[in-house]
Amino acid sequence: MRLASVYPLVSSRAVARSFTYEIPDGVGKGSIVQVRLGRSVTRGVVVDVDVDAPSGIKLAAIGKVLDGIPPVLVDLALWIADYYGTTPARALELVAPVRRAPRGERPSPAERESLPGEPSPAALTADQSVAVARVVQGLDERVGAHLLLAGPTGSGKTEVYLQACEAALARGLGTIVLVPEISLAPQTVGRFRERFGDTVAILHSALGQAERRDERDRVARGEARVVVGARSAIFAPMTDLGLVIIDEEHDSSYKQESDPRYDARTVAAKRAALEGAVAVYGSATPRPESWATLERIVLSARIGAPMPRVRIVDLRRESGYPLSAPLLTELGRIAERGGKAILLLNRRGVTPAIHCRACGLSRRCGSCDVALTLHSDGSLHCHHCGHREPIPETCPACGSVELAHIGAGTQRLEKELERSIPELERIRLDADTAARPGALRETLERFRDADRAVLVGTQMVAKGHHFPGVDLAAVVDADTGLAIPDFRAEERTFQLVTQLAGRSGRDAPGLVLVQTFQPDAMPFQFAQRHDVTGFLTEELERRTALGYPPVGHLISIVASGPDAAGVAQVLREVRAGLEDVGGTILGPAPLLRLRGRHRAQLVAKTDEPRAFARRAAALLVAASPELRRRGLTAVVDVDPQSL
Repeated sequence: MRLASVYPLVSSRAVARSFTYEIPDGVGKGSIVQVRLGRSVTRGVVVDVDVDAPSGIKLAAIGKVLDGIPPVLVDLALWIADYYGTTPARALELVAPVRRAPRGERPSPAERESLPGEPSPAALTADQSVAVARVVQGLDERVGAHLLLAGPTGSGKTEVYLQACEAALARGLGTIVLVPEISLAPQTVGRFRERFGDTVAILHSALGQAERRDERDRVARGEARVVVGARSAIFAPMTDLGLVIIDEEHDSSYKQESDPRYDARTVAAKRAALEGAVAVYGSATPRPESWATLERIVLSARIGAPMPRVRIVDLRRESGYPLSAPLLTELGRIAERGGKAILLLNRRGVTPAIHCRACGLSRRCGSCDVALTLHSDGSLHCHHCGHREPIPETCPACGSVELAHIGAGTQRLEKELERSIPELERIRLDADTAARPGALRETLERFRDADRAVLVGTQMVAKGHHFPGVDLAAVVDADTGLAIPDFRAEERTFQLVTQLAGRSGRDAPGLVLVQTFQPDAMPFQFAQRHDVTGFLTEELERRTALGYPPVGHLISIVASGPDAAGVAQVLREVRAGLEDVGGTILGPAPLLRLRGRHRAQLVAKTDEPRAFARRAAALLVAASPELRRRGLTAVVDVDPQSL
């Protein structure tokens, strides 16, 4: 009789342990099996075999074998559970494929296609050749190299990825390519498909369960040796993995915002280490954490065109908003001579707040502690819970009719452009316009084919697109990100401005306008000079002084519930159980109420994140019956991307 340790795939923290079952021959580590747990039947993952029998327990046999995953993914999932303070079952669900769903969930063919990729250069630059050679060295050594490929937009990082992937395939090794959001990287996907054809599998959330399973099966059988996808693609059942590429590694969407709150960049590093693979992190604006800890390979210059000139527009001296006089002048030139412009305004809607001049109150969501945003459909929207309501004729608090529209969103900017420069075709790209299936692709194609056009949108317009003829890019309100009370505010502002600058002047001299009320702010000064190294050096000095990553780790524990007092009480109890682990603990501090639930968080600075997360997870397991009784939830977030 052979025995195995099996984790049932149930989410309850109360069952956060393995169970021992009898198994037949042929069942091994990584087998996904049917098991009985109490009165129910569920899936489970075999995590160890030939274990000892527990004393005094009558053992049950597993049911049928449903599927299987490579054993290395079991090790990866258990590491995720330990590092991120979640349950093994929740972590194993990341790597265990779901059952086949009925056919018919497939997206339309248009949704599955990519835009054509950029043309490949005739020959590699000297910097590119050095980068490819270093990756090939890592492929041959098989000791798990971790490399940062840094270089401005247009410096040829994608071609390095392609040639590195080619070298991996020549050695019989597979490649996983991670992109922040598959829908916003159509040209990257297109280049991999053009180069490697049917050996490329695409994994992303737009696929139906059946199609996702089909792609996973192609990977597991070895028919697809290159996987391209968003963060969950790091769990692809690839055998003989040799290369992991993390494109746009600075992007915060690599962090999962629901339990388990893993960071695909960190998970990629762990998987590469487990399999002796090379992990390549690429970005024009690397994270300070990557700059400080990874081996750097630098592509020093853009290929084919100089970097665009960056001009700071001081809104303190400009009367026009959201369109300043310098911006209107440059847009007028495009209307006259032809060309394209990209305008970034990181707020949707017409205006972000309706403000009463009499009593000073803003109209807010009844379920979330956020202001409602006015949209062009004439209603107020909550961008968190989706609540909508008509614009009030008078202030609900005091009855005043003096209601002011504060600020601007993408819809208002679109209308201002129509009024000021009607000759330009206006194309908007934000979460509202991209919601319909196929809309994103249609928008990008429309802008690509336009003669005189301006693309207006949120940060989506700064991500990964290369369009010919874009000679103007502008950040309409660059101060938006700086106002966020988060230690990464300067980093994200610098990244956003620099990434948008990369969309301009790819094939001719370009111009970038940055509209701001804080022209002397550090991110704008470094972005104006395209000085990535200078920004990262100064940012790392600041973080070292404050003990922020990469010097130390942050861990957030967020609780939510029906009443603020209960939420605060549970966090005080958790804090008491963590005082002897080491590090500095702050809070509990209240957070914005969302979807009718009160929230609060603890934040810890620690040099021992695994020990801290492990203790926090154990405390939540012990408290889970009481949490359920009181309608409370709590989650551990290791290395949070936002506070």
